[in-house]
Amino acid sequence: MASRLGDQTARMQGRVSLNPIRHIDPLGTLVFPALMIFGPLFGYGSGGMMFGWAKPTPVITRNFKHIRRDDNLTTLAGPASNLILVILSVILLIVIAVALPDGRLAVLGALNGQIGSGEAAQALALLGALSVEVNLMLMIFNLIPIPPLDGSHVLRNMLPYNALRIFDQFGWIGFILIFFVGRFVVGALIGPAMGIALLPLVPFLHGH
Repeated sequence: MASRLGDQTARMQGRVSLNPIRHIDPLGTLVFPALMIFGPLFGYGSGGMMFGWAKPTPVITRNFKHIRRDDNLTTLAGPASNLILVILSVILLIVIAVALPDGRLAVLGALNGQIGSGEAAQALALLGALSVEVNLMLMIFNLIPIPPLDGSHVLRNMLPYNALRIFDQFGWIGFILIFFVGRFVVGALIGPAMGIALLPLVPFLHGH
């Protein structure tokens, strides 16, 4: 999105790529998740919700023609991609329920967290169900208006000039707040969001 709107920074740095190696942040992608996975084995941490991050995508907003509008569009491209993946995943679940033998049972089992015997329908249904949940969680989490999450960019572009200096001083405070606020926000909203996302699927699960 930034590239289309005039900022080629990420493209010039080779970050417009599906190669995950280009997006690895040594601390956020490797060290921090490793501590959360293996820490409890050595008495460190509680083994709770996994948390990590990739290397931030470089965006120079002064390259945009309409800075606030284009920054908002660039920022919302991430959550929008999560929403598109949710829709595609729900369509996949509908196709499985309608087109495959025992598809309805496979989808119902996947939504209830049941791992079956490895049949193709159950494997696809589990993949679709996990995709819906993970992408909804990412979308909700990134829309939280705490720096450096995507939602904070949108909020910042709405603030009056005098409030920007205060907002920009959040720095690491915002990063710390994410730990305390993020899990509660996602935990509170993921259930209702899943219910709304899966509504189109319901008629296909209870049809005759």
